[in-house]
Amino acid sequence: MQKQFLNLKLSQKLSPQQIQLMKLIQLPTQAFEQRLLEEMNENPALEAGKEEEYEKDEFENEDYDDYDDAESERIESEDINIDDYLSNDDTPDYKTQINNYGEDDDERESPFAAPISFHQDLINQLNTFILNDSEREIAEFLVGSIDDMGYIRRTISDIVDDLAFTQGIYTDENRVQKMLFVIHELEPSGVGARDLQECLLLQLKHKTPTESVAMAMDIIEHHFDAFTKKHYDKLLQKYAVSNDQLKKAVYEIERLNPKPGGSFTGNNKVTENIVPDFAIRIIDGALELTLNGRNAPSLHISKDYQEMLQTYKESRDKSNSQKEAVQFIKQKLDSAKWFIDAIRQRQETLFVTMNAIMHFQEEFFLDGDETKMKPMILKDIADRVGLDISTISRVANSKYVETPYGTKLIKEFFSEAMKNEQGEDVSTLEIKKILQNVIEEEDKHKPLPDDQLAEILKEKGYPIARRTIAKYREQLDIPVARMRKKM
Repeated sequence: MQKQFLNLKLSQKLSPQQIQLMKLIQLPTQAFEQRLLEEMNENPALEAGKEEEYEKDEFENEDYDDYDDAESERIESEDINIDDYLSNDDTPDYKTQINNYGEDDDERESPFAAPISFHQDLINQLNTFILNDSEREIAEFLVGSIDDMGYIRRTISDIVDDLAFTQGIYTDENRVQKMLFVIHELEPSGVGARDLQECLLLQLKHKTPTESVAMAMDIIEHHFDAFTKKHYDKLLQKYAVSNDQLKKAVYEIERLNPKPGGSFTGNNKVTENIVPDFAIRIIDGALELTLNGRNAPSLHISKDYQEMLQTYKESRDKSNSQKEAVQFIKQKLDSAKWFIDAIRQRQETLFVTMNAIMHFQEEFFLDGDETKMKPMILKDIADRVGLDISTISRVANSKYVETPYGTKLIKEFFSEAMKNEQGEDVSTLEIKKILQNVIEEEDKHKPLPDDQLAEILKEKGYPIARRTIAKYREQLDIPVARMRKKM
């Protein structure tokens, strides 16, 4: 049995404009510039530069809500030529032609480098080997199986199957292994290895034979596990050599490249340059914050589009086709006005948030001592500026600030608090910095295990459990004591 009833419910929903504003706030400077270009390409009513010859308030006070009425009066087509307005979006070809060169002048073109990729360089090296068609197909397939680090992460049997199913090449493991030996002759040495042990061995084989190199090869080939675990005492006993002799062999291994593919100079990987969103300067002993000017573009609403709307307002008769076109104009004007307001609000939100962070961490920004970093969570800043925690998070993520001590990710200034022996709140960043300093100053012949590190920090006034030391050490990307041991 169906029943109808009323249910009163209070809910909160974000408008599309609020959602887009949150997305704008989250964007760092470079991504914001790209978003700005996209908006200007999509909306012809939005123009760059400063406004001239008319007042902003004229548009802001314009009342054109009554033009939404579908029963509006008609105007004749000769009053407004909509085609002329809408055709101005594309620039004619003749305006982009260069006319200040003679017919006999050479074309002024800037040359661009065409660097060779890692895999193409390996293919070019294969051309120096005498191979028949079948062998070349297998060798090129092996090159294509090499990852960016220089490894082939497949077994020989799997490669045989891949050749059959994907290339229609039917072969056996012996022929593939033969071609793999050819790949191992390519540069950089170690390329085409199937694991780290084989990679190191290949590089040692390309070295000039010496006593140290021979011992290094034997260590990698027969005692690789003992070497990776740094059981040097076992190696000294096994080879019956002096400490200096083993140290020279270990030195030969440490000089090898575990990622031969990464050393290729022609990899052409895009290097992302960090563009600071803020800059902090110390002027006369006081901090000064500035927002990157690229976050504050000069934008205004198209005068032509405003005049188009004004012409529509003053007309007496309105046709349906022109009514639809003017609705399009009105929509673009609304969108342009909102986008300009959103950018202004984004600028204000970014500045007040970073300004609060700067003053919260004033001691650090004045002298750069990371041990003076205060515990700070998102709520601390949200309470100071009167914004939501999610907004603060969007500002802090993916944005950088240029300081006298280097460019830093903003979210790195946030940390939890812990109590020291005096009952004072100290930042976990401060504790990590002290832990890092202790490890750097330790005797590398006898590195300190986590329980001893915990005792040292306790003596310094930071009572921390051993498991917490292990967690902080991993966050600092510092290996366990055994792996920090040196000869």
